[in-house]
Amino acid sequence: MHVLSSALAAALLIGASCTAGADNTPLAAVPPIDAGTTLLVVAPHPDDETLCCGGVIQRVLHAGGHVSVVWITSGDAERTGLLLIEHVVFTNPARARQFGLRRMAEARAATSRLGVTAGGQLFLGYPDGGLRELLDGRRTAAYASQSTGASTVPYTDALFPGQPYSGENLEHDFATVLERVRPTLILAPSPEDSHPDHRATGLLAIEVSRRGGMLARVRYWIVHGGEGWPSPRGLVAGIPLSPAPRSRGLDPAPFAVLPAEEDGKLHALEAYDTQMRLMAPFLLAFVRTTELFSVRATP
Repeated sequence: MHVLSSALAAALLIGASCTAGADNTPLAAVPPIDAGTTLLVVAPHPDDETLCCGGVIQRVLHAGGHVSVVWITSGDAERTGLLLIEHVVFTNPARARQFGLRRMAEARAATSRLGVTAGGQLFLGYPDGGLRELLDGRRTAAYASQSTGASTVPYTDALFPGQPYSGENLEHDFATVLERVRPTLILAPSPEDSHPDHRATGLLAIEVSRRGGMLARVRYWIVHGGEGWPSPRGLVAGIPLSPAPRSRGLDPAPFAVLPAEEDGKLHALEAYDTQMRLMAPFLLAFVRTTELFSVRATP
């Protein structure tokens, strides 16, 4: 069975039964945070980790806990960025890889501003825009990125440089991250997110954490939540993040972000120069007094 099929089945079961614990008490969207918390944020692309979870990241570190971020791709298929920033009109694999390196450097700078150490900054280097095909159609067959032209992880400072692109290898590498980090809390994209890479990453997290006995530790967030969301766009002080249209039925719960954490989140986002130049109003709309997380994977 393909990972997306089995993960979707697991997600449907989560949606039906995971909102209550063994004693039928409701599960908190974000469980209590203390020095024993080990957080893993699963980000499809650089910047997602700050948008979804910048407040939680800072809270865990302030409490004395540990934080790791794993980026599944390096954002190297951002065509608008390649056009406007790298001045690449047609596919240029070398320039795309350079753009991926630039986004990885921004990710390190942003998460360092949040307090994440270098040891907690983990890159897998899988193909931006290709995750769904890897997991659902290229389980073992070779796959080449349409942007970088690479058929193996091309980044020397990724966790597994030279790893051939396949769904099985992606699952293996993500499982290795779970074994290495041993998180008590996993924040992953919701399968209801409208972006294909986000949906595939969410289903990957569900399936591999289920195999590792960590499924109850996963909570879900949305970045691409529907046309016009989040609203209002831009940096607006003192308002919460409204639930996304695509989160209907997920019952997302708010995590209150402190003013100093809002400032830290903004400071981290400013490290994403490429993305701020392309979509600042969208990114800044996530600097709010709340972040939203769901226990449910699907409605």
